[in-house]
Amino acid sequence: MSTLLTRTETSTVVAISIVCLAILANTFHGDGEPLVASLAFSGIAFSSTYTLIRWLGQSFINAGLKGRDMSKLKKNELPETMGAVCAVVYLLTLIVFIPFPFYQDIVAATSGGGNREVTIERQQLADGRILHRFPHSKLASYLSALLSLQSVVILGIADDLFDIRWRHKLFIPAIASIPVLVVYFVDYGVTNVVVPVQLEGYLGSLIDLGWIYYAYMASIAIFCPNSINILAGINGIEVAQSLVIAVLLLLNDTLSLYAAPAHPSPHPATDPHLFSIYLLLPFIGVSTALWWHNWYPAKVFVGDTYCYFAGMVFAIVGILGHFSKTLLLTFVPQILNFLYSAPQLLRIIPCPRHRLPHFNPRTGLLEPSTIEWQTPPNNVITGVLELLAHLPIPLVAIWLDEQGNIVQSTNLTLLNLWLIWFGPQREDRLAVGIIGTQTIVGIIGLLVRHKLALLVFRQDNRL
Repeated sequence: MSTLLTRTETSTVVAISIVCLAILANTFHGDGEPLVASLAFSGIAFSSTYTLIRWLGQSFINAGLKGRDMSKLKKNELPETMGAVCAVVYLLTLIVFIPFPFYQDIVAATSGGGNREVTIERQQLADGRILHRFPHSKLASYLSALLSLQSVVILGIADDLFDIRWRHKLFIPAIASIPVLVVYFVDYGVTNVVVPVQLEGYLGSLIDLGWIYYAYMASIAIFCPNSINILAGINGIEVAQSLVIAVLLLLNDTLSLYAAPAHPSPHPATDPHLFSIYLLLPFIGVSTALWWHNWYPAKVFVGDTYCYFAGMVFAIVGILGHFSKTLLLTFVPQILNFLYSAPQLLRIIPCPRHRLPHFNPRTGLLEPSTIEWQTPPNNVITGVLELLAHLPIPLVAIWLDEQGNIVQSTNLTLLNLWLIWFGPQREDRLAVGIIGTQTIVGIIGLLVRHKLALLVFRQDNRL
């Protein structure tokens, strides 16, 4: 990969940056217009990430952050951990963006802005500036999100550098989520769960889960980063699935804001969904730039840093945006992949270091990767594997020796299962199939959420 941008790339990046800077400058002539500013910052984040990936690629290789693409005939060395570049640009973008969501509050509620020409009463002089109007809770949510994201990015970079074992790094995202959970407790603190209409006669209309609800949110912070990291192994799959989830969540925010009642104004759902949009737009910007370089044939690898960073962005918008249950509807393929992989993750079935599909150099296609059983599995595992292999829609492929013992079985990942169902495929076709499924399932999930919710609950609070 060349470290220099082509003339077309340079002109495109410069044009995007100039337009976005002009939009930002124009926002100061009004009320700050944070949504427009966030969109402009997303364009700048895209341009910055795209340029830095090209400029820093060789530097990463020289520093030893490199890997070989095992699904190609020519296994060239490519720069790895490029997700760190994406994450750093994203964090800096969010930091620079801080004044924009609070522009009106800064002008209206402090003496540093619109109060310069306002007559100040003697009582106000005694009490100080009228800072009680400033939305400290909103700022606390924003800063806690930044702190959690910075923590998980450090984890991801450490994992890429030192290859931390799964049992050591599994629960670290929960620790990184503590600032977000503390702010949720102080600012919102709701731990009630609405009971479906069909069960109200047995459980009542609400159930207070108490500390269990915080354990549930911590579990989301653990699941989201790790689930993206598990559904990986081919060019572009990590970034593409993250982009699809981000766009689906952005669509959910848009639908929720559009459907929010006019009174009271603003509706309680407005600020949480705007908060979500402010985090998702720059994420889409930096991820699009990374996807451009990571899609087949990949020029860079994203590394574990991107998976942790992307997952934590989704966990934060789900928790602080107050739609954690809706979030899970966009993670259905990741949930199914986790459940399908659980026997290997729990070491019930042997789990190799890498479970990515096997590249056949003779055909140039990907095939299901397998594990070799050094000793035959016990009767229970044998029976389960044979049952799954002989279903009308098989969930695993097995190979037997002359005595009828299992000597090989496919790795339990969604990528390998897709290849069992549809046969060997080229890498990009496999990625398109998985991402297409992610998109369709996510859209169905949002339709269920926004169109069928009233069949189960008495009211739709859009949260």
